[in-house]
Amino acid sequence: MRRTLPILALATLFASAPLFAQQTDSTQPTTTQPKEGSVNDRRQDQQDRIANGVKSGQLTAGETKNIEGREANVNREIKDDRQANDGKLTAQERQQVNRQQNNLSKSIYNDKHNSNTAHYGNNEVGQRRENQQDRIAQGIKSGQMTAGEAARTENREQGINQQVHADRQANGGKLTGQERRQVNHEQNRASHQIYRQKHNNKVAPK
Repeated sequence: MRRTLPILALATLFASAPLFAQQTDSTQPTTTQPKEGSVNDRRQDQQDRIANGVKSGQLTAGETKNIEGREANVNREIKDDRQANDGKLTAQERQQVNRQQNNLSKSIYNDKHNSNTAHYGNNEVGQRRENQQDRIAQGIKSGQMTAGEAARTENREQGINQQVHADRQANGGKLTGQERRQVNHEQNRASHQIYRQKHNNKVAPK
């Protein structure tokens, strides 16, 4: 009798193991990918292409601002249409969104293959600008930055870039100490903006 009790206990343990494993698996988070070719799938692909263009320098801050502004408009339109139709898009709405995404796709391609490229230089100011763009690209790719947030941040980056360009043209290609401090101050503000946008509760739709 004493020997049968441990055997029964082991048998019960082995019998319940699959059930325990099943319960454990069911608590794991499940990630769902958008359906291939769907509105959300195309939207995710566009953002990946934009992020790659930002990181490689093929997309300038101005180009990215314009594209992300248009992307934000499409996202708002999709959201409004779905709210009006119990979370779904009608066939006509889907066709309209598809046309807009086609136009965006062409713009991304044209901007990435034109002669405009982002040049940062090897100096301290240039390195900081490159670091900012890398952080923006990562935020776009991960979905931590929405299209609207990316457009606003790139608008600020474009302003800094234009200021640096104008200051250098006025000073034989260099920045004065005061100009460098001013640019550094503005880059600090841009850095804080990127951090806030990546750590707020807003995420890009997938």
